[in-house]
Amino acid sequence: MNMISPKLDKNVALIVGPTASGKSALALELAKKQPSVIINADSAQVYSDLRILSARPSEEEMGGIEHQLFGYIDGEEACSAARWAHDAKTAIAAAHERDILPILVGGTGLYVRILLDGIAPIPEIAPAIRQKIRQMELLEAYQALQSLDPVSAERLNPSDSTRIQRALEVIQSTGKPLDHWQKHKTGGIGENIKLHPLILLPPREWLYQRCDLRLHQMMEEGAAEEVENLLQRDLPPNLPVMRAIGVSAIAAWLAGDISREAAIERAQTATRQYAKRQYTWFRNQGPQGWPRLEEPLNNDFDEIIETILRD
Repeated sequence: MNMISPKLDKNVALIVGPTASGKSALALELAKKQPSVIINADSAQVYSDLRILSARPSEEEMGGIEHQLFGYIDGEEACSAARWAHDAKTAIAAAHERDILPILVGGTGLYVRILLDGIAPIPEIAPAIRQKIRQMELLEAYQALQSLDPVSAERLNPSDSTRIQRALEVIQSTGKPLDHWQKHKTGGIGENIKLHPLILLPPREWLYQRCDLRLHQMMEEGAAEEVENLLQRDLPPNLPVMRAIGVSAIAAWLAGDISREAAIERAQTATRQYAKRQYTWFRNQGPQGWPRLEEPLNNDFDEIIETILRD
C-alpha cells in the first residue's frame, strides 16, 4: 500500500456519494492504512441532536480513528455551507500541519463545492426587497426575472420558487445578475491542495434496499427517543434539524397521528427520495475526471484505496 505525504503535497482524500452507499466504512478502512483524520461533509451529521437519524458514526464505529466536524453544532443553530467550509478548511490545515491525511466524507455536494470552488461574494440583500419578492406570486416573480436576468430565468425551472426568488432578489438588490457573482467566487481551496476524490454510485436498487434496512436499524437503536428529545426542546420548525429526514414521520407517530409502521414507511420513502437526488447530483455535478465506483462495496478495500491514493 502506497503512503503519501499529506503535509508535503497538501493531499486531501474525498469520498462522496448518496446516503447508505458505504462512504463511512470506506473512509475508516483508508484511515487504517494511512495516518488520517476523518472530516464530516454531511449537512445532517454536523448536528449533535441527530446521531441516529443522520447515521453519524458512534464511538465504537469510529474505531479509534479521529473524527472531526461530527455532531459539533447544536440543533438550535442553522449551519450554513459557508460556515462548514470555513471549519473544514481549518481542520484540513491542522491535519496538514500534523502530516496526517484529511479524509473528507459525506453526501452534501453543495458543501464540497463551496469548499473547493469558493463562494460567490454576494452582498447582503436589502430586507425590503427580500420581503417584497417573497410576497410575489411565482409567475409574477418568474416574469420579472425573465426581464431583469434572462440568463438565470432560462437556466431555472419555472416552478423552482426558491431559486427564482433568490436570483430575483440578487439582481434587484445588487444591480448585477447572479451569474456575475458566481463568476467571482472566493475562498475555495481546490487550487491549493492535491485532491484524491472518489464518488460512490452503487446500483440504485442495492442502495435503496440499504436505505430501507438502515431505517429499521435506526428505530431499533433509539431513533424515536432521539426525536422525542428533540421535540422537547420546542425548536422552531424551520430549523434544519427539525426538517431532517425521519423527524416529522416519527413525530407524527409519537403524537398518535400515524402508526409506527406508517412512520417507518414514510421515513423510508423520504430517505430513498433523498438518495435519488444525491445520486443524480453526484452523477451529473461531479467533475467528469473524478473516479466513480459503480459497484457495491465489498470487504476487499485495498484496490479501492489504491485508486483513491493514486497520483
